[in-house]
Amino acid sequence: MAKTNFQYEKRQKELEKKKKAEEKARRKLDAKNNPKAADGSEDEEGEATDEADDGTEGDAPAQPQ
Repeated sequence: MAKTNFQYEKRQKELEKKKKAEEKARRKLDAKNNPKAADGSEDEEGEATDEADDGTEGDAPAQPQ
């Protein structure tokens, strides 16, 4: 029985992470350079983003007044 090549699998995971990080950095840079398109409605590919526009900013919980 053939042995599993764990080094190959690890390298593939590393390459996938790097690709994902580069894509995220590119999207972030595009949003910075073009703030009108970064309103959270659609990406360039036409997919809706995960962010909901509920009027809150950041991850901090709302403080009672």
